[in-house]
Amino acid sequence: MSQAVLPGTLELLALKAVSLGPEHGLGLLQRIQHSSGDVLLVEQGALYPALHRLEAQGLVSCEWGVSDNNRRAKYYALTAAGRKRLSEDTRQWRQLVEAMDAVLGAKPGSLRA
Repeated sequence: MSQAVLPGTLELLALKAVSLGPEHGLGLLQRIQHSSGDVLLVEQGALYPALHRLEAQGLVSCEWGVSDNNRRAKYYALTAAGRKRLSEDTRQWRQLVEAMDAVLGAKPGSLRA
């Protein structure tokens, strides 16, 4: 069952997908979907604006190339600033996941005031 991406996570997912090597937009969508076990579904209409925001912030660079199906496509690559941001955002996300897991796993009587 596919799930929409949580608000606020698309740019982090895009940075991670780009960090795996230069790729065009459709390839990035596929990377996210496949690496999530086909659970996360990212719409093209959401990814491209996110990539443009990341480019404007200097976190990704892009250049035109030719895709596997012989079409002109924009290929995205991670910049040094993008690697730093990915590292920071990943650390914060993992901290949030640990906190959520702790709260969701709490049992009656396990918390002390």
